[in-house]
Amino acid sequence: MTTRTLLRSGHVISMDPAVGDLPQGDVLVEDGRIVDVRPEISADAEVLDMTGRIVIPGFVDTHRHTWEAPIRGVAPDATLDDYFVEVLDTFAPLYTPEDVYAANLAGALECLNAGITTLVDWSHINNTPDHPDAAIQGLTESGIRAQYAYGSANTSLADYWFESKIAIPADDVRRIRARHFASDDGLLTMALATRGPGFCVNDVVASEWALARELGIPITVHVAMGRLAGRFGMVKQLHGMGLLGPDTTYVHCCYFSEEEWRMVAGSGGTVSVAPQVELQMGHGWPPVMQAIEHGLRPSLSVDVVTTVPGDMFTQIRAAFGAERARVNADCWQANMPVPSNMLTARQMLEIATVNGAHVAGLEDRTGSLTPGKRADIVAIDATALNVAPVHDAAAAVTLCADVSNVDTVLVDGVIHKRDGKLLTDTGRALRLVSEARDRLLAAKETKAPKGEKATA
Repeated sequence: MTTRTLLRSGHVISMDPAVGDLPQGDVLVEDGRIVDVRPEISADAEVLDMTGRIVIPGFVDTHRHTWEAPIRGVAPDATLDDYFVEVLDTFAPLYTPEDVYAANLAGALECLNAGITTLVDWSHINNTPDHPDAAIQGLTESGIRAQYAYGSANTSLADYWFESKIAIPADDVRRIRARHFASDDGLLTMALATRGPGFCVNDVVASEWALARELGIPITVHVAMGRLAGRFGMVKQLHGMGLLGPDTTYVHCCYFSEEEWRMVAGSGGTVSVAPQVELQMGHGWPPVMQAIEHGLRPSLSVDVVTTVPGDMFTQIRAAFGAERARVNADCWQANMPVPSNMLTARQMLEIATVNGAHVAGLEDRTGSLTPGKRADIVAIDATALNVAPVHDAAAAVTLCADVSNVDTVLVDGVIHKRDGKLLTDTGRALRLVSEARDRLLAAKETKAPKGEKATA
C-alpha cells in the first residue's frame, strides 16, 4: 500500500538549484521518497500544515563520537591533549556494550530532535566484539540515517594512540559488514574509522586502508589538529604510502600545508570540520574557507558532546563567526577591504546539508529536497520570538533558530518529530543513558588510585 505525506504551505529552501526556493510551497512524499516540490500540489495524502514553517533538508553531521553521550559535559574546559587523558584514557576503557547501546540510542535521538537526520558515527569504542553490535542496535532503533564508522578499541591510550601496533580487528570488521551491512542501500551504511599515521605505525595504517578497500567501505580519519597531529604531516605521509583516494574523509584539517590541501583536492577526498571543538579545544582555526578555496565542499560536525553542544546550529555559527573574524582581522591588519567571497549565511546552510551528504557519500539520496531523493526533511518554526519576523529564510535558519525551533523531522519519509516533540519513548532513552552514566562514574571511582577520590 502506498503511503503519501504532503507538507503543505511552507517556505521551502530546497538546496537544489533546479528546484530553488519557494516562499510558499508543497513537498509530496511517497513511500519515503520525495516525488514533487512545487508551489501547490493536490494529492490524496496525510497533510502536514507547514504554515509559518521553513522547510529544509535535514542537517548532516559528518563526524560524531556518539558513544560519549553518557559522559556529556565531563570535560567542559578540556584542550585536545586533556581530552585524550580525561576521556580516552579514563572513561573509554570502562565502557560496556550496554553503555554503548544507551549512548547511541540517546545520542541519535538527540540528533533527530535537533534536526540532524544523517549522522556519521565515528565509533572508536569497540573494546569487545559485542560493542559494535550494541552501537549499531542503538542507531537502528533510533530511526536515524547513519554511517556507522567502525573504529578501534580504546582500552589503553598508550596502546592505541602512540605509534600503535594494534590494527582494527579485520575479522570482526568483516563480520559486521556481512551481518549488518550486506547491502549498501539501507538506512545504515558502513565506514572504517582509522587513526592514521603518527597514531599508528605504517604497517597498521596500510592494513586498515587495505581492509576498507577490500570491503568497499569509505574511510574517515582525524588529521592535522592540535599540538601533535598538527605536526605529523599525516596527509603527506599517506600520499607517500600511496593511500590517498576519493573514498577518504579528512576530519579537522586545521594545520594542512598548502601541499596537503592540493593532495586532498587532487585525490578527490572530502573534508569534515568541527568548528566549535576546533576553536575551543585548540585543534586550530576551522578551515572552512580554505577548503572552499581549494575546490572542496566542506561539511560540519559536532565531534564530542563531552565538551561542546550536540546541535548543528552551534556548528554553523562557530564556523561562520570564526571564518569571518579571521578574514576581518587579516584585512584590518593589512589595511585593505574585505574580499567579495566572504562566507555567507546561505553558504552555511549548504555546508550543513547538501555538502554533508556529499561528504558522507549519500548525496544521491539526501541533502536536498530533490524529487527522487529520500525524504529527510526538517521544518523550523518561523513564528517563534527568536526567529520571527523572517526577512531572509536561510539566515533565519543559520543565524536565528535553535533546537527549540525544530518543529518537524522526517527521515526516509517517517515522521520522528511533530509539533516540537519526538514521537518515541524518550523517557526510556534518558533512563538508559543515565544508568550508563552512573555505571561509568562508579567504575571510574573504583579505578581511581587508592586514597585518591575520583571526580567526574
